[in-house]
Amino acid sequence: MIYKKYIIIPFVAIGSALHSQIAIGKNEISRIQPANTVTNPSISMEFYDGADNKKGLTLPWTSTVNNQPVTYNATTGAGYRGMQGTIENGTLIFDLSDKNIKYRRDGAWFNLTEVTYPVTVTRADNTSVVLSSNNAVDSSLQDNRPESAGAKIAIGNNSGTDTTNGIFVLTDSNRAMILPKVASPHLNIVNPTAGMMVFDTVKQQLAVFNGTVWSFWKP
Repeated sequence: MIYKKYIIIPFVAIGSALHSQIAIGKNEISRIQPANTVTNPSISMEFYDGADNKKGLTLPWTSTVNNQPVTYNATTGAGYRGMQGTIENGTLIFDLSDKNIKYRRDGAWFNLTEVTYPVTVTRADNTSVVLSSNNAVDSSLQDNRPESAGAKIAIGNNSGTDTTNGIFVLTDSNRAMILPKVASPHLNIVNPTAGMMVFDTVKQQLAVFNGTVWSFWKP
C-alpha cells in the first residue's frame, strides 16, 4: 500500500473553545444545492472536500483498560492514557491498549477495526513486512503528554452551556459532521496515523486506519 499526508486536529487545547459551524481547509460550509445561495444548516463541521484531498481526521488516542489518565509508554508498555468521567455514547477513539478504532454504543465499546497480529502488510514497493501489535503504532508523539482534564472544544448553538464529557463535542441535535472525503485513501494517503478516519469517495464507504491496515465500512 502507498499512503499520503494527513491532518491532525489538535486535541491538546486547554480550556474551552466555542463555535457554531466550522469549515476546515475551506472558506465556508457547503451551500444547499441546486440554488447554492444558503449555507447548509445541517452541517456542524466540514472539511476540505476537493477531489484532490489527501488528508484525513485523526481521532484522540486513549485506552479502555482503566479510567485514570496516566502516561502511556510505548517502549515499556507501562500505564495507559485512560478515560475519566462518564463516557458518552457516540464517543470515537483510537484505543492504544489493543490498537483498534472504537465507538461507544449502549454503554459498551465496539470495534471499527479488528486485526489479528502478527499481520503482513504490503509496502509501496510491493515488498512485505510482518508487524506485531507492539510495533504497529508509534505513540511517541503523545507519550508523557497527558491531556488537561479541562480540555474541551464544543461546536454548536448551545456550545457555551454543554456539559457533555468529551474533548471534542458536537452539541447540536440537528446537525452532523461531514468527514474528510478522499478517493481511495489506502492508495493516496501517505503515512497515515493510527486513528485516521475518512470517507472513501471511490468505494463510497467509511474508511478507518488502525496503524497497520485500512478497514472499510458501509451500511
